[in-house]
Amino acid sequence: MFNDIGPLELVTLVLLAVLVFGPEKLPKMIQDVTRTIRKIREFSEGAKQDIRQELGPEFKDFEFEDLNPKTFIRKQLDNDELGLKEIRNGFDLKKEMAEVTDAVHGRDADSSSSSSSSSSGTSGGTVDMTKKPEPDERPPYDADAT
Repeated sequence: MFNDIGPLELVTLVLLAVLVFGPEKLPKMIQDVTRTIRKIREFSEGAKQDIRQELGPEFKDFEFEDLNPKTFIRKQLDNDELGLKEIRNGFDLKKEMAEVTDAVHGRDADSSSSSSSSSSGTSGGTVDMTKKPEPDERPPYDADAT
């Protein structure tokens, strides 16, 4: 409940409470707040029990935390009925990126380790993306691209 409050903030809240309520009324205020929190928790637990009873025995494993969309999706993805872990483990991002890079540079996937210094300009209908254009040279005009 108070995961975001640091020690300095907690000390500041205590000092503020002492200044606002005074040292005489502060213990009574703390008792009132804890009593109210306890009643709210009892009320919510009673409401959960009533809902579970009304849903019936087929929903006995129902958790109210599953109503949170993030929790629901995480629970469904962790369930390995679809084989998602196999797919996730079989996907190698580095290998895929290397294949894309090789395809862009016009190299075969097998010769990805060898450099393509032999290709000058355009070879086989592909453009060398590593070649820097000369300052005077204009890029080729492509009527289909406009």
